[in-house]
Amino acid sequence: MKKYIYLLAFLFFSNTLWASFIYVPMSHDNQKNHLKAYGIVYYALQNGLKAKWLLNYDGGAFLIENNKDVVNECKIRGVSYQEISSAKSQLILEEISSPSKNQEAVTLEKAPKIAVYSPKDKMPWDDAVTMVLTYAEIPFDVIYDEEVLNDKLLLYEWLHLHHEDFTGQYGRFYGAFRTAPWYIKQKKDAEALATKLGYSKVSEAKRDVSLKIRDYVVGGGFMFAMCSATDSFDIALSADGVDICETMFDGDPSEPNYQSKLDFNKTFAFTDFELIRNPTTYEFSSIDMTGKRRIRQESDYFVLKEFSAKWDQVPTMLCQNHTQVVKAFMGQTTSFDRRNVKSTVMVLGENTTNSEARYIHGTKGKGMFTFYGGHDPEDYRHRVGDPKTELDLHPTSPGYRLILNNVLFPAAKKKKQKT
Repeated sequence: MKKYIYLLAFLFFSNTLWASFIYVPMSHDNQKNHLKAYGIVYYALQNGLKAKWLLNYDGGAFLIENNKDVVNECKIRGVSYQEISSAKSQLILEEISSPSKNQEAVTLEKAPKIAVYSPKDKMPWDDAVTMVLTYAEIPFDVIYDEEVLNDKLLLYEWLHLHHEDFTGQYGRFYGAFRTAPWYIKQKKDAEALATKLGYSKVSEAKRDVSLKIRDYVVGGGFMFAMCSATDSFDIALSADGVDICETMFDGDPSEPNYQSKLDFNKTFAFTDFELIRNPTTYEFSSIDMTGKRRIRQESDYFVLKEFSAKWDQVPTMLCQNHTQVVKAFMGQTTSFDRRNVKSTVMVLGENTTNSEARYIHGTKGKGMFTFYGGHDPEDYRHRVGDPKTELDLHPTSPGYRLILNNVLFPAAKKKKQKT
């Protein structure tokens, strides 16, 4: 009997000692493809494997339960990795757990099911999130107004809003592009879809879509938006029941004194903003900093804030990177005026010299949202018709890493935040 017990103890000790893990480094020097590394973690979770996100350790490294298929995928996708023993992984975890270290190991439980809100005819390179998900080989479904209004959002844990205009003003492109064939077609298609859905105006359809997305977040969903989908979404919520569209957008004038009728209690992130009344101006409101910026491209950066990894795990996860200083990029909504950001919203990345927030996060009901200013992290001044970004040329992009942090963090088993 004693021999049997000793044998079991030996086998247990041997398995503990020699069972290996896949270690995926994420620092500047140790990882050659940061973007595809997220796809590896997603692949492992999707296949039922256990993983840990090592916050503030080696650039936000990952520890994955060893599996030959994952090893093969690392090799195929060009992701740097190491196979380490259970004993070595335990040493890493013990180092991270030290109270003196601003580090934490967060368990990743389940790959979130992802939806991208986008017109079905948009190409992948029209949107940075769609592009990086495709590059990282993370699966997603494309949904649009019909699916949202039919409550299909309930099938997903994570939602990205494509560069959409939720106010029904067709992206405010009227001044420069109203005679362009693509603009005429976009307007015609939007009107046809609104009619199909039972609305007389596109603005009314977009309002109800915005309300459905709001309810999705309040109910516990995770939402990530970039560029004009950030401020136009909040503007649509604030203008619920108020006509802010001029005749060229919805066939009748806006209602008098609409600015005074906005309800900022209904918004997610922004408050006390002024809407731009001139319909030919390529701007929605005072939220965006694009026209207020006096920064040269070569010196245009924003800084990620540091949070307590042991107590504030969500913002720490969202800021994981191999650099704290990130190259900035522009868009229709480039960044957010700090004066219009609610005090309840957490600023994750900012340019303090210009008083602008670039990357913000907050909670709404049981859910969470993140807004990220700009169009394409590797295309500084993206214009209509510009060629697509080739992510093979930017596999270590810090700006794109922030997007993928948002994709992965809903998989984490999170502790209650302290701040």
